[in-house]
Amino acid sequence: MGTTYRSGVSKKSSGSVRLAMTTIMGMVFGYFIGVSFPSVSLTKINLPSSIISSFDVAFKDDHHRSVSDHIPENRVSTDTAPPKIYVPTNPRGAESLPPGIIESKSDFYLRRLWGEPSEDLKKKPKYLVTFTVGWDQRNNINAAINKFSEDFQILLFHYDGRTSEWDEFEWSRRAIHVSVRKQTKWWYAKRFMHPDIVAAYDYIFIWDEDLGVEHFNGEKFIQLVKKHGLEISQPGLEPNNGLTWQMTKRRGDREFHKFVEIMAPVFSREAWRCVWHMIQPAHEKIGVVDSQWIVHQVIPSLGNQGQTENGKPPWQGVRDRCRSEWAQFQDRLADADKAYLAHIGKG
Repeated sequence: MGTTYRSGVSKKSSGSVRLAMTTIMGMVFGYFIGVSFPSVSLTKINLPSSIISSFDVAFKDDHHRSVSDHIPENRVSTDTAPPKIYVPTNPRGAESLPPGIIESKSDFYLRRLWGEPSEDLKKKPKYLVTFTVGWDQRNNINAAINKFSEDFQILLFHYDGRTSEWDEFEWSRRAIHVSVRKQTKWWYAKRFMHPDIVAAYDYIFIWDEDLGVEHFNGEKFIQLVKKHGLEISQPGLEPNNGLTWQMTKRRGDREFHKFVEIMAPVFSREAWRCVWHMIQPAHEKIGVVDSQWIVHQVIPSLGNQGQTENGKPPWQGVRDRCRSEWAQFQDRLADADKAYLAHIGKG
């Protein structure tokens, strides 16, 4: 009986030892496996697709419920809304457009209604010449325009409403015609010649219609303007008639001198951007090109578009209005100077 008991105890002890040894060996074996493979990606384990799909759907569903639990019922999710565009450096009013679509500048180039747009223009004019005209001065304007090559784009402002008659001149079919009755050239310039519209042109001519151009050449004039670095210029005036400012009178002993008035001004692109906003440019960049000159023919033109009032002839009312507006402009300029100086504390 005693022997049988001891034998049972011995067998139980041996079984416990084997179990302990097996457990220890399993732990050691597992440790070495873990060291040999420090990271295991589930995506690289080939599990049956049905198991993966079920796991993925379950995970997404649980995640969606978890996020939804934290969103108030009255709040609408905007995850799918397109991103808003706001580019403060875009032109005013176009801040919500992508910069790549912005074209802030234009021109007066005439284009076809067919074919490839890139083939529309055989030559792009470099300069813009404008005249404010009436039909009665057609011969004078024709002579003036023939002094300019194809490098000059012609723009006519018609103050008498007659435009189609000009088609008798071949160049008129290539010109730009703008017709608004009884207005001055500065009225047209302010409304139809914004700096961004004429930015394609190196120089802008804003001329009267009664100028004699026998001694003038457009290309040579531009060469001299560039040579002397003039931002605002005009041809010299031959003193054949009265009403000529002494400062703009042609001087035969030099190429240019410094002074410009409004009869036949020529602006560089940069200067026009200033002048259009009624800002006076520096005097160092202003000059009369004496070696290219014109004649003021003193032909009544726009003055005849006035109206007889209180016994005054039509031209008198136009002249009085001109003087009045000039005085108003001087007052505006002086007031603007005072307001600015007061704003910066120097008034």
